[in-house]
Parts: sequence; structure tokens; C-alpha cells
Amino acid sequence: MAISRRDLLKTAAAAGVLGGLPGLARAQIDTPEKPSLTIAVGGQALIYYLPLSVAHLNGYFKDEGLDATIADFAGGSKALQAVVGGSADVVSGAFEHTINLQAKGQFYRCFALQGRAPMIVLGVSKKTMPDYKTPADLKGKKIGVTAPGSSTNMMASFFLAQHGLKPSDVAYIGVGAGAGAVTALRSGQIDAIANLDPVISTLVKEDALQIIADTRTLQDAHKIFGGNMPAGCLYASQAFIDANPNTTQALANAMVRADKWIQAATPDDIVKLVPKSYLLGDPDLYKLALKGNREALSPDGLVPEDGPQTALNALAEFVPHFDRTKIDISRVWTNQFAIKAGQKYPHG
Repeated sequence: MAISRRDLLKTAAAAGVLGGLPGLARAQIDTPEKPSLTIAVGGQALIYYLPLSVAHLNGYFKDEGLDATIADFAGGSKALQAVVGGSADVVSGAFEHTINLQAKGQFYRCFALQGRAPMIVLGVSKKTMPDYKTPADLKGKKIGVTAPGSSTNMMASFFLAQHGLKPSDVAYIGVGAGAGAVTALRSGQIDAIANLDPVISTLVKEDALQIIADTRTLQDAHKIFGGNMPAGCLYASQAFIDANPNTTQALANAMVRADKWIQAATPDDIVKLVPKSYLLGDPDLYKLALKGNREALSPDGLVPEDGPQTALNALAEFVPHFDRTKIDISRVWTNQFAIKAGQKYPHG
């Protein structure tokens, strides 16, 4: 008598031997524990977050069995607040937030990298500061950042500290990460800006901005931070990762696949994929910005070995009274999920 697959599964289940059916066992093991989840991000249209957009728009989250909702906020610090407050499960944000959280007794871990350099540019307005000569000229000025406490804020403060200025010597103004940021500088509401592309390239094209610090290439980022500086990444609480290892792996799979797709794609491919609103009305300028930032985008989702320490050093300079001796840097990152994702998608 022929035995159907259904009968075989019933018999196996009753005998407790599902482990003897590799395909079925693997399907059960790999199924995401939390298929519906929310990812918080601070300025999704920025090239900094392009891998997240690619993973979503290309359906990579769906391919991994996930129904991912993207919640977009004005800056990375706002996205962080969402996950800490419980309205989001995972953050697509700056790596250094994981360190700052641990300093406050909260344990979050990066598990898939999007950027291996910050891609943040600091520039001064040619309208309100036409005679700028040195960083000392910024004292008493208004600097626009995506949101106070975000990585743009940290980069600007770190640069100022290297030139003898304290964060209190300037006023930081949250201007977001899109057209509002461009308008803020154009209109003279701010004297300088720390932001990312396509915002920066738009202002440079208009000859409205003089760049004074740039982290869009590995070489420039190394000069400012002293080593590899991991940037955009997916991070979640350790409690979430422990409770949802399959979900975490599924997220990493989608992100690493997106990282690799970007490396192989042309600027035209990317412009066709992203929403028109990302382009700020100038597709050709967006393509140039893509070329200028490509090196800073992670090719494989892996955190460079020296990166976490570089981030810790930068944060210690940025946050007043920061005690780096209380930080266990090994607990803020892991490459185990990205490595496995790379094995699943060796070519994207």
C-alpha cells in the first residue's frame, strides 16, 4: 500500500522523529518567529539607508517570509526612541547608538551593516558665512543636523572637538534629512549643516555650501575618525535577537542581499528602483551622489574588526563624561548573521 506524504508526516510527528526529515526540520527551524515587524529608520531617502530601501523595494524581506513595515522618522535618534519605546522592533540606524545604549544599561546589537563609512558631510553656508576660514568661525553659529543626538550631530561635534570647540559653543538645530534640510540652509535659518546625500550634493550643485569635513570615502573617514567607522546598520535589542534568531537571520539575509545588489547595480538601475521623492527633483545629481558614496556602502554586511573600537573612541569624545571602561564592545555587534547570509546569497 502506498503511503502518502501526509501520512508519513503524521507518523513521524507521532513518533517524535521530525528531525529525521531534513527538509521539513529545516523549514521549521528557519521560519521567522515574528514575521510581521516594524523597522524604524531616520531619513529613509538618504543614500546612507539605501540598502534598507533596496531590500524593501526588491521584495527581499518578503522572500525571507517577513512582512516588514518601515517607519520613517526625522533622524536616527528618533528612530532609536521608537525601538526603545516599543513601537518598533528593529532600527536601521547608526552603529554608535548601540554603544551609547549600553552606557545607559540597555543592550542592543548590530547584526547587519549597511555602511562602512558615515557618509556625513559638514559644510558652511556661503550665504551666512561667506568669509569662513577656520572651524573657530563656527562658534556661536547654528548647525543643522538631521535630529539632535543623531550621528550627524555626533560627527559635527567630533569635528569641532578636534578643533578646540565644545558642543555648547554652537546651537544644533534639527532640520531632517530631505527637502526641509535644503530649504533651511538656502533660507539662512542655519549657518552650517551636517547631513548626507542627496541633501549635500544638492546644496553643492547650487553653490550654496562650502564643505569643511567629508566622510563619504574610506580615506576621508579614516582621517577624521582614525580608523574604520561602521555607519548605518540593522540593530535590535539583545532580548529581541535571543527570542527571534530566525527573524534576525531573515532580516540579515535581506540586507546582505541588498548590499550585494547595490554593488552590482548601475546608478540608472537604482534611480529606476527608488521613489521619485528620493531624487529631490534631480535624477542626474542623485546618480552622481550614488557614485560618490558607493565606496562607503557595505559590500557584504560585515562589520570591520576594528570598527567598533573606532566608534567607541568617537562616542567617548562626543558624549560628556562618557566612561568607556564600562563598555563591553563585544556585546554591541556580531557578524554571525551576515556571514550566514553571505553563504546563502554569495552573489546577491
